Amino acid sequence: MSSILVTGGAGYVGSHACKALAAAGHAPVVFDNLDRGHGEFARWGPLEEGDVRDGARLDAVFARHRIDAVMHFAALAYVGESVSEPALYYRNNVGGTLELLEAMRRAGVRLLVFSSTCATYGTPERMPISEDTPQQPINPYGMSKLVVERVLRDYDAAYGLRSVSLRYFNAAGCDPDGEVGEDHDPETHLIPRVLMAAGGALPAVEVFGTDYPTPDGTCLRDYVHVADLADGHVRALDYLQRGGATTAINLGTGRAFSVREVIAAAERVSGRRVPVREGPRRPGDPPVLVADATRARAVLGFAPRFTEIEPIVATAWRWHQGRMRT
Repeated sequence: MSSILVTGGAGYVGSHACKALAAAGHAPVVFDNLDRGHGEFARWGPLEEGDVRDGARLDAVFARHRIDAVMHFAALAYVGESVSEPALYYRNNVGGTLELLEAMRRAGVRLLVFSSTCATYGTPERMPISEDTPQQPINPYGMSKLVVERVLRDYDAAYGLRSVSLRYFNAAGCDPDGEVGEDHDPETHLIPRVLMAAGGALPAVEVFGTDYPTPDGTCLRDYVHVADLADGHVRALDYLQRGGATTAINLGTGRAFSVREVIAAAERVSGRRVPVREGPRRPGDPPVLVADATRARAVLGFAPRFTEIEPIVATAWRWHQGRMRT
């Protein structure tokens, strides 16, 4: 049994990864400052409260738990906030990662699975997006993740710290068993906002742009279920433990669904009408973002279970309904 430090393990994707780790026979140790995570999401191993920028706290946790590898989710992830507060994002996402990497070096831990993002690509000219697509982020959030990817390559070359950077597309859905789910404040993701509108928690869901060159005029996105993302992280860890080299891999389904298709799926799942408020395009929103998932299949054996939008939305609806009842 490997002991895996999961930074940000009380957050959305991190908590699902902890469940997947435990199911695969690993022992997750959650490290989270609970600023944007939830203590009740740390259900599959001990919770160590702390900030990744605190090297002494990291040292103590590495020593206490005899960590074998790290999954690094701890990061700020609001694009708009990164534009208005870039210092916060570079200090946390880049500075925090450097502190973590140095703590790993001191502890002799040499394997890292890094939560990256398709935001490192910016607005690509061609679809689908392969890992060889030029990385030209258009906001500080995406740039902070790209900087870390490049730091990781240098740490491998200099110190032998091997890593997999997982660039995932639109994380969506909730644990099919309902044990953990998506709970952000504020909530900016489309699917929960659509469901909030269906349930009456929002007066309407905003549709930004109806004149894109797509079949129904709204943006197309590659929605990858969070349980599939978690499986991808466990597969990346296994790849590293088997001696795999440092690399970067897209996690997506290779399929895209429009905003209107998401809304229609939510109406079918919930049996309720979703009120909509249409508005102009947002700056920087490309018409289509969809992954080329070839490398994930070839290197990790990654095969998403959720490839249709309605089952993804259904898992989120069950989770949000349960939260509203409690």
